[in-house]
Amino acid sequence: MGNKPPVPRVDVFVVQSQTVSESLQIPGTIVSEDATEIHPEVSGRIINLNVREGNFVSKGAVLAKLYDADLQAQKRKLQVQLQIAQQTSGRHEKLLEIGGISKEDYAASALQVSNLRADLDIINTSIAKTVIRAPFSGKLGLKDISTGAYVTPQSVIATIQKTADLKIDFNLPEKYANQVHKGQYVNFTVEGSDRNYTAVISATESGIDQNSRTLVMRAQVKGNIAGLTPGNFAKVKMNFQPDPNALLIPSQAIIPQARGKKVIVARNGIADFVDVTTGVRDSSMVQVTTGLKKGDTVVVTGLLTVKAKAPIVVNKVINKQS
Repeated sequence: MGNKPPVPRVDVFVVQSQTVSESLQIPGTIVSEDATEIHPEVSGRIINLNVREGNFVSKGAVLAKLYDADLQAQKRKLQVQLQIAQQTSGRHEKLLEIGGISKEDYAASALQVSNLRADLDIINTSIAKTVIRAPFSGKLGLKDISTGAYVTPQSVIATIQKTADLKIDFNLPEKYANQVHKGQYVNFTVEGSDRNYTAVISATESGIDQNSRTLVMRAQVKGNIAGLTPGNFAKVKMNFQPDPNALLIPSQAIIPQARGKKVIVARNGIADFVDVTTGVRDSSMVQVTTGLKKGDTVVVTGLLTVKAKAPIVVNKVINKQS
């Protein structure tokens, strides 16, 4: 009979509770309060274009004017017809008072006046639609259109974005969703600058995305926004409430598995392989959220020589307190 292999001698770590403050850095995007493409409401030829690329414009500023000579001619025609119809209706009203005309004839002339007024309102609305205005105050983008071009409601005259009120959108991992609330402050930086900005969480998506397992968050940027542009890539930094009862063990004690992770717990000189889930980690320690309890003795050396349910000898407790 051959000699039995020696019992592995291992160093262990006794699990103790510690206070852990968790922080998270996740990517985000700066977004504008309002941003849109500006389209004409009707088709027509541009006779005046006032889009100055990159400039700020006020709400209602005229950006373009479409050809409307035909509509103006129709308007003048209707105005003349309305004037004549009003005169005719006035004469019929006087004739009705002396019985010189039937009520039906007077009603027909009054109806003609009403119809012409409605037609005139329609023409005025069509003329107003040939004037393209800024929907809100903001910064104009680039234009791909020129004076003389024929445009339709599908044509883009320009783009415009608000730059005064900026927000930041980011995707928060599912496990942190219950730790974040409306009104909470977050800090962030953007590429090309080491300046720290502040934002306040203002809203969240209605549910967690089933594909990414994240919750979309939106925060309102506070304070000076100099240096921020809609579309900027941002790094969002979030700090969570410290956990005073966190269980931390050395990173080398974790044994990766195809599904999940294990640690070896020494119980009365026997190696017990235990499934665990982990949380926060740093360069040397990792938080164990399930699978261990305070006082457990975790093996940290000789992991490859230890077999499940086999005897082990504790060589040293590396965190033994004097």
